[in-house]
Amino acid sequence: MKIVRKKYNNLQYVISYPDEYEEDKKYPVIFHTHGAGSRGTHLSSLNTDVPIKNNPSANTFIIVSPQCYADTWFEIFEQLIEFCEYIYEQPFTDQTRFYSSGISMGGYTAYQLMMSRPNLFSAGIVCCGGGMYWNAGRLKDIPLRIFHGVKDTTVLPYESEHMVNKINQCGGNATLMLYPECDHNCWNKVYKNKENFEWLLSHKKENKDENA
Repeated sequence: MKIVRKKYNNLQYVISYPDEYEEDKKYPVIFHTHGAGSRGTHLSSLNTDVPIKNNPSANTFIIVSPQCYADTWFEIFEQLIEFCEYIYEQPFTDQTRFYSSGISMGGYTAYQLMMSRPNLFSAGIVCCGGGMYWNAGRLKDIPLRIFHGVKDTTVLPYESEHMVNKINQCGGNATLMLYPECDHNCWNKVYKNKENFEWLLSHKKENKDENA
């Protein structure tokens, strides 16, 4: 993949293009929000998210990874939404195949992005995160795969379990995968599994409604 470092207003980001990228072609896009360990102003910190880019199956996608320069994503959440919408409107984006991905702190953020702009996303993958259970109905139309390590003591597995239960109680389509021997960094397993990228591509949003 070709990896380019860019900036949108105050947000630095990394964008990864497929090897055979063509400027006049539209691509499925993964909008990825990183965890607390990648905060800062040096984009080299995003190397902790490398598995999402290293899997050959990811070469089908354009992957956009903004960097949080604040203590949490929620301190700059309005900027993040604006940037997400900016990427969604780019000429290279296939708007029927726009996906959310997030790990840890970025997992909480991925949930919130999808709740805030449910019309944008075709599907999502969340690793070791959590969300606002009482607002789970906002996610009922977005297929989700949720992952967590059973031995995680940083974000307890209960956070994913409760979120999946609430989404499905609202009529959603969320599945949970627990890794018995894994602690917090379950994303290493998730993004090395080509089937997860294939699963994303199997979900295509045919109708783009106004913001709910």
